[in-house]
Amino acid sequence: MIFPFTAIVNQEDMKLGLILNVIDPSIGGLLIMGEKGTAKSTAVRALADLLPEIEVIKGCKFNCAPEGPYCIECLEKIKNGESIEIEKKKMEVVELPLGVTEDRVVGTLDIEYAITKGKRHFEPGLLAKANRNFLYIDEVNLLEDHIVDLLLDSAAMGINRVEREGISFFHPARFILVGTMNPEEGELRPQFLDRFGLCVEIKAITDKNLRKEILKRKIEFDTNPEKFMQKWEPEQKKLVKRILEAKKLISEIEVSEEIYEKVVELTSELSLDGHRGDIVLLKSAKAHAAFNLRKKVEKEDIKRVAYFALKHRLKRLPFEEPESEVKRLYDILSRI
Repeated sequence: MIFPFTAIVNQEDMKLGLILNVIDPSIGGLLIMGEKGTAKSTAVRALADLLPEIEVIKGCKFNCAPEGPYCIECLEKIKNGESIEIEKKKMEVVELPLGVTEDRVVGTLDIEYAITKGKRHFEPGLLAKANRNFLYIDEVNLLEDHIVDLLLDSAAMGINRVEREGISFFHPARFILVGTMNPEEGELRPQFLDRFGLCVEIKAITDKNLRKEILKRKIEFDTNPEKFMQKWEPEQKKLVKRILEAKKLISEIEVSEEIYEKVVELTSELSLDGHRGDIVLLKSAKAHAAFNLRKKVEKEDIKRVAYFALKHRLKRLPFEEPESEVKRLYDILSRI
């Protein structure tokens, strides 16, 4: 039994960052920077457990959605006029271990099948399992660079294409990417940082009352998990209803000319490289408006998500103190 998402004490930025990515997975995932023991993995698993089942094509190893996009195998079935059955599956958290090989991530040729059957056969990797699920990477800063690059490319394109050993194969790879890292154990290169849609920094809670509440809830859950789940069920149902409504609403969210101008004004003044910051900021603001069941993006939406969307993309100017760029961000936001 998994600890309920709504029972996690505080850590509001982390929870909101996860929720925004569920509402709009095209935001590009979440990087959580913080110490161990701050409920990072608990929050991801709890949110996956909270969300309703998804519809998939029965028997598909890649969790293809009935409406597409499809893997090669499902495309062939559809072209051949075969009937497609639908089943429901619970969303899961696919964990990527440190030291994982490229073949294990993207998939490879099944040698045993080739020897016994005399045919080439593609063996799915972790990206296949992660499609339409959460892909969780603990200590992403300790992964080899080429693996991180491969994952971020797949997340951005939404597809995993494999060309090797005479086999050409592709399948959808649309997952909610969540990476965690402790900055004290090593940094993530700036080009990789930029590829994560949002980034939040969390710390252990120092407030005595909140720490006491964490302790109480954890002991209560461990003592009688069923009773604890029942206690939090109304809050859980309320949150999932709100998320599902937001997912339906997001395509209707209006963005005024003023909001476009504010976004560009903010990112220009911060001298950000490229346009990913602008796009992520606006998408996150739209998701935040939808989560609050509004049909129009407001300045407050930009202010709430700007730190998540832009902080890890800031450039420190020559001779500038480490926290100066963050102060600059807050100064600009205060003028919006």
